[in-house]
Amino acid sequence: MPSAFLVPALHNQQPAIRNVLPSAIFDSASLDCPHYQPDRSVSDIPKDLLYTEEHEYVKPTDDENIVAIGVTDYAQGELGDIVFIELPQIGANFGKHDVFGTVEAVKAVSELYSPLTGEVVEVNDRLDKEPALVNTAPYTDGWMIKLRLRNPSEKDELLGAAEYATRLGE
Repeated sequence: MPSAFLVPALHNQQPAIRNVLPSAIFDSASLDCPHYQPDRSVSDIPKDLLYTEEHEYVKPTDDENIVAIGVTDYAQGELGDIVFIELPQIGANFGKHDVFGTVEAVKAVSELYSPLTGEVVEVNDRLDKEPALVNTAPYTDGWMIKLRLRNPSEKDELLGAAEYATRLGE
């Protein structure tokens, strides 16, 4: 709750009331981030996806051997405003845990890790011009790549929604 104190006004020396928020209520980073949500305590964790400890998600597609990969709501929240994304070319091959790209945010640059082994069959080109889609719609329009799986059984090693939520402490 704001506290008030009296400050003499310069033009007529009458006291004026000014409201001041204690600095403990917010920090400067929260003022700079349009996605800051002070009442948000729980990340969005869709139950039909799989997750990694590095905060990537794996989303099924119509083809059981192809999955969409992106970063979780928790990850985008930790990164802050995303300003640039570097993604691989179609046809690139990655092993499990290989770096497949980078995300540049106002706060930091982070590497993206492939949660599964496979070949890139599609790249979300919208992210070239609209990288903030990862912030606003990480599980829908903000997906990054689609991967044709080489070893579908690797999905069994990923985290389900409840296990991922537990890892986040939610």
